[in-house]
Amino acid sequence: MAGKNKNIIKVQYPEQNYSVIFNKRTGFFARIEKKGFEEPFWAKAGPELLDISITNYCEKNCNFCYRNSNKFGKHIKLDDYKNIIKQAQELGVFQIAIGGGNPNQHPDFIEILKTTFAAGIVPSYTSNGDGLTDNILKATEKYCGAMAISAYKPYSKLDSVIKKVKRFDIKLNIHFVLDKYSINDAINWLENPPAFLSKINALIFLNYKPVNASVDFLLNKSNKLELFFKLVNQKFPFKIGFDSCSVSGIVQNMKVNPVYYESCEAARFSAFISEDLKMYPCSFMINTEMYGDLQENSIKDIWQRDKSFVEFRNRIKNNNCTNCKFRNLCNGGCMFMPEINLCNMNELNKKYDAPTLHIPNDE
Repeated sequence: MAGKNKNIIKVQYPEQNYSVIFNKRTGFFARIEKKGFEEPFWAKAGPELLDISITNYCEKNCNFCYRNSNKFGKHIKLDDYKNIIKQAQELGVFQIAIGGGNPNQHPDFIEILKTTFAAGIVPSYTSNGDGLTDNILKATEKYCGAMAISAYKPYSKLDSVIKKVKRFDIKLNIHFVLDKYSINDAINWLENPPAFLSKINALIFLNYKPVNASVDFLLNKSNKLELFFKLVNQKFPFKIGFDSCSVSGIVQNMKVNPVYYESCEAARFSAFISEDLKMYPCSFMINTEMYGDLQENSIKDIWQRDKSFVEFRNRIKNNNCTNCKFRNLCNGGCMFMPEINLCNMNELNKKYDAPTLHIPNDE
């Protein structure tokens, strides 16, 4: 139900004894459990956020791309996307993170934003900076909560893209993939912030995952992590954020109120849908058979009953970090790729081998 401010939504979940407050304009989101009850481990009613790849088309051909996106990448059909949004609306999904490939190069991209917005769901998307026409940026301003630009070298191009986007009233974030080598650039940015960062809302650091790429790039192989986190703890004219894949490092190295920590949300509060209509707990499971098929089952059925989702939730809940004081905050970090965790519990958690085969539902 909405309050006096139409942008503020409050939804109650009596079965799990908690409620959610979401500000569609600012992006503020909070789960509030009833007095005497614990915060829910997962949202039984359905995902709060869906990460949807609407295309695998991209012209960059980056060697570290976990999707292997290229100029031959497939687009999702508009009718299929509209069906997803109809289900998402019925389930009470709050936000859609639109991705790819490069999503804004989908031929129906503006209609996709419009459809999402019309359903009362807040869309956002991440672009590589290519194909951002004025019409797309106008639609972004009108329909989106925020957009992000991925940071690639040379950063001079990033500067020009930011200037182009900021001609419009758009909340703009920068997504920076943090690995053993790029951490040097991140440290330089934090010590001497480039002028273009003054124009953004937030700088979001994403923990590198070795999907289709070298494990030599793993962030936890860097000897500069301590310096990086020391710098991040300072104040900046822009916000600093992380993906939940970085939580194992954040809980140990940052001065943050525990209420702001968010461990892995996969299969608990979020899910990923590919352009070929497969629904995974997390986008980084794309090369596995840990999915439900939306051509056979609904989002709700997959979320609540598909064994890939049930088993992954159990894996997070029963993580091996029994002797760690951060266990209740971190939930074991990443249970799919424990090698990316930024703590000394890696070896313990490697006992969890990700299943390679999808286990079908019981008949």
